[in-house]
Amino acid sequence: MFISGYAVVAGAAERLVLGYDSFGNICGRKNTPVEGANLSGLDMTNKKYVFFLNSCSLEIQSIKVSSLSLCVSSCPQYQLNSLEDLQSFARNNDSFLCVYNLNVSSYTLNPKAAQLCPTLPVPPSKSFPLFNRCVPQNPECYSKYASLLIRMVNEMDVFHRILSGILARRDTVIGLSVLALAFSLIVVSAFRFIQTLLIHTLIALVVFGLLFVSGVLWWLHYDYRNDPSTELETEKENVKFLLGYAIFSTIITVVLLCLIFVLRKRLPFSVQLFRIVGKIIGRIPFLLFQPLWTFLILIVFWVFWVAVLLSLGTAGTAQSTSEGQVEYRALSGICYMAWYHFVGLIWTSEFILACQQMVIAGAVVTCYFNRNKNNPPPHPVLSSISVLFCYHLGTAVKGSFLITMLRIPRIVLLCLYNILNKKKNAKHLFNCCFCWVCFQESCLRYFNQHAYTTTAINGTNFCTSAKDTVSILARNSAKLASISCFGDFLLFLGKVFVVCFTVFGGLMAFNYHRELQAWVVPLLLVGFFAYLMSHSFLSVFEVTADALFLCFAIDMETNDGTPEKPYFVDQELLTFVSQSNKLTEGRNHRSTRPFQDNDGTELQPMT
Repeated sequence: MFISGYAVVAGAAERLVLGYDSFGNICGRKNTPVEGANLSGLDMTNKKYVFFLNSCSLEIQSIKVSSLSLCVSSCPQYQLNSLEDLQSFARNNDSFLCVYNLNVSSYTLNPKAAQLCPTLPVPPSKSFPLFNRCVPQNPECYSKYASLLIRMVNEMDVFHRILSGILARRDTVIGLSVLALAFSLIVVSAFRFIQTLLIHTLIALVVFGLLFVSGVLWWLHYDYRNDPSTELETEKENVKFLLGYAIFSTIITVVLLCLIFVLRKRLPFSVQLFRIVGKIIGRIPFLLFQPLWTFLILIVFWVFWVAVLLSLGTAGTAQSTSEGQVEYRALSGICYMAWYHFVGLIWTSEFILACQQMVIAGAVVTCYFNRNKNNPPPHPVLSSISVLFCYHLGTAVKGSFLITMLRIPRIVLLCLYNILNKKKNAKHLFNCCFCWVCFQESCLRYFNQHAYTTTAINGTNFCTSAKDTVSILARNSAKLASISCFGDFLLFLGKVFVVCFTVFGGLMAFNYHRELQAWVVPLLLVGFFAYLMSHSFLSVFEVTADALFLCFAIDMETNDGTPEKPYFVDQELLTFVSQSNKLTEGRNHRSTRPFQDNDGTELQPMT
């Protein structure tokens, strides 16, 4: 928290996208004075563009342009040949191209006007929307200016180039996030009122989306790689990232197509599963609104996180020079703070999602362990939220921390990929380690979800609930897995649907603005946000189904169906589980008490 606050104070993310003049004023906003710089602290609200006084002879040293720069309200649209032309342009357009302390009436009278005004003749220029610079339109000046800009972008480190891409396309990123929200709501509606035809349509759309996105990625990689105008370092990075995206998307497509083919026979069974889950959700109507609050909390956190990231990337101290100008010097150790900040993104996002899972699990447990199914308990969602905040926030923190600890090795392995890319043996080792870490994370996520449900039933802490969960899953893992396997797979396809079509929209939007930005990294950020959104919404069905069947397993172990200890389960769910076991194991119809043979720890429902 100290680092985040410090970054917000010391950083000035606006400098990266709005631009600033030679006196420390950020164009387009009101500024605060810098000690030792008399022309700092000016109100530049109406002066949004950076104008270089010597735009045809710019030089760069250590990512700094040698020419004096000013904030102006508009760029000169025509050539200015004399000081009289500068004076006339200033009066007619309210845009002053000479140093701020030179009055417009003194343009032609002050003997130092030649040093305080731009080099004549001033070529016509046009505002460039990416960096808000006045770009000269004269062919000779434009070629020099473009060459300088290419050198400046190439000398920036990767971290700052990524920040430039995010800032330059921030509106597109926000729009794509809203698009992901819309797709998530569509998929949630589809699963709530699911039918066989709807499942076939969803699978067809997912297959089309995967094939189409993979094809577009390969085409873009080919187009970028064979483009002779690729000079910027950001464009070269785009080629590398696109190749990685294309390979990853192709592998995911092949794996999912194989899984769809193998599990196609269980399609009708999955429809019945979601009908039962839909009835449970129907008894708790406010359960479907839970992801909306989670989404809003995530949006607020992500906006704060991006703001702090941008502040970290531009954090520096303003120091005045002997000429009265201002230089920004970067603070040491900022990159290490960025890594710490990135870990905070993963942990906090996982914590928010864990809280949602615990709220859903608590509401389902309350309704399941209710004798009168026609009269559900009042306000189960509010009751579950209250129990979470009063007793079980530590459980959510521990569970999300374990997920974060497995996410970090994945990130480290991805960072090592470029180093091992040219070594075949090391590359194979990398792939094996990466797959193993991903498998461990998936298993831990599945285990945590059941631990949250056990916490909601028992009211115990995370460690005790984890021990009880291990015991229950060890006795019933095969049966529980056979029940929820294809349902979880369909939900995953729903998430893939959201990510695919959001990424496709991002590809179309970002590809129109290739220049000067590493847009594939913002695209990855959009894909990550889209997955978290879809996971947040679809986890209602996932957590409900898993919590329902874990409650069923505990019900079968704790009760025996006698008048003294009757079951809590209704007949429809009991029949469904029996049919599932019969279908999975290929044997005769099983007993309607498939989980009772185990002698487990007696877990009582929360009162």
